[in-house]
Amino acid sequence: MSYKIAQIRLVSSHPEVYEPCDDSFALVDALLSDRNNLLELKPMLCMEVGCGSGYVITSLMLMLGEEANGAQFIATDINHHAIRVTQETMESHRVYAELINTDVASGLENRLAGSVDLLVVNPPYVPTPEDEVGREGIASAWAGGENGRSVIDKILPVAEKLLSRRGWLYMVTLTANNPSQICRQMMKKGYASKIVVQRSTVDESLHIIKFWKDNDIEADTNDTITNSKAVPLGIVDSVRSQIQRLSFWGSSDINTTTN
Repeated sequence: MSYKIAQIRLVSSHPEVYEPCDDSFALVDALLSDRNNLLELKPMLCMEVGCGSGYVITSLMLMLGEEANGAQFIATDINHHAIRVTQETMESHRVYAELINTDVASGLENRLAGSVDLLVVNPPYVPTPEDEVGREGIASAWAGGENGRSVIDKILPVAEKLLSRRGWLYMVTLTANNPSQICRQMMKKGYASKIVVQRSTVDESLHIIKFWKDNDIEADTNDTITNSKAVPLGIVDSVRSQIQRLSFWGSSDINTTTN
């Protein structure tokens, strides 16, 4: 069964706003593949960091539809042009989200701490010189600094603060970002992870990773990870093996079961 997502012809645009591309499509496909699980999660507050054209947040609202049972939606972007474009995209699809022009979630951390049940992020992940990070306009959508990790590493602790105890994070990463290291970093904070969608193009290999709080993963004060159920080889090794294996497969979608 197919579900509604944003129509490209109705997505607004601006020269200084990142248009939907392979990474946007992969992120929406990841959410679609997990739609039934999202409906079971019954998220009350959904948020996108870096909304750009509004394609992803609009698609999320459309795919959940009336079954979202009154869920609220928030989207942020550092680019003020993106806020206007996202507003136009939502209006053309007759959906609504609160839009905030801010860097990641600056000014919102305390207000939203521990309350976001679904967080989606397509961060600036392209490796660039550090001085390109955070520039005004469209460059802010892709400039990720060394190894493309500068903005990602800024977002992760914010995500940890925003997410509720049952919250899920979906994040776009590039092979150059070292996804397995990102998963290990989140595992130290008590989060399990898996690749939901992987896409390979001529220029890049994208991985959409889902993170969720796992009570069986505990981190002591020295960041030593323990797992009360002793999962063989650990989740990070599983993610690493997926990345290595999938890099030879091209485009494929995997892991659509709960968590």
